[in-house]
Amino acid sequence: MRAIRCHELTGPAGLRVDEIDDPTAGPGQVIIDVRAAGVNFPDVLITSGKYQFKPALPFIPGGEVAGVVREVGEGVTGIAVGDRVASTMLFGGFAERVSCPAAAVFPLPDEIAFDVGAAILVAYATTLHALVDRARLREGETLLVLGAAGGVGLAAIELGKCLGARVIAAASSEAKLERCRSRGADDTIDYSREDLRGRAKVLAPAGFDVVYDPVGGDHTEAAIRSLGWEGRLLVVGFASGTIPKIPTNLLLLKNCQVMGVFWGAFAMREPARNREHIERLLQWIVEGRVRPHIDAALPLERAGEALERLARREVRGKLVLVP
Repeated sequence: MRAIRCHELTGPAGLRVDEIDDPTAGPGQVIIDVRAAGVNFPDVLITSGKYQFKPALPFIPGGEVAGVVREVGEGVTGIAVGDRVASTMLFGGFAERVSCPAAAVFPLPDEIAFDVGAAILVAYATTLHALVDRARLREGETLLVLGAAGGVGLAAIELGKCLGARVIAAASSEAKLERCRSRGADDTIDYSREDLRGRAKVLAPAGFDVVYDPVGGDHTEAAIRSLGWEGRLLVVGFASGTIPKIPTNLLLLKNCQVMGVFWGAFAMREPARNREHIERLLQWIVEGRVRPHIDAALPLERAGEALERLARREVRGKLVLVP
């Protein structure tokens, strides 16, 4: 089969299209014929040697796929050859076929296309875990989303609205903010030309209840300063490339919290709870309450281009690769 493998930890430059042996299903495993593979910011990090996990070279990047079950291993129940499914993994998704633990495989309803199925598990499951389990976002609260036009940002807008919050989207251009409004954002902040704190005082005079931050960098401190009493800032990632230094006196003065969001570890530690979240997401998509936006579907061999676009923060919504 064809697979994209990382031979050097140099980002997209280290990727090659290789012919390798097909995977086989061991006990408790499922082989999936990949119809679409989601591209996520952790793929940029892992191919550059900057992620929490560093697999041995050469390895296949890619953390989520959707496709059709080709083979099931011994002991697997509830999953059959021919089933439409979606799945997540630490790496291995940028290939024509992938082996996954059965516990990480989820039925994909017929109403959901494969490209959409490959665009929801990481961004949307991360975000639902962040808003529900970590921030405990309540109906009527105000949510600020930084980097709101990206994959997880748009997910935060949609899920925030599903949970009954007022959502403020912050992004770096009017075109990006228009995309945010189309996904339900109540108000917007263009931080390429507006002062985030100044605009925040107009939109939320008492401060934000929750800030969803997948960007890091200079905007994080301004966002903390814009939190209200007992506000919560969610650290989702560092798309800016800069890990901010947080003045802890602000946490004391506002009685607020800064909390990390590591969905991958949560999914492994609490699989039953994670499955509940994903089943809820899939139902919302079928009902039309959540509409993942696919920026582009690219051939598998253009994986390097996809990672470059993601690293430059040029993607609105989600990129998927199609073998």
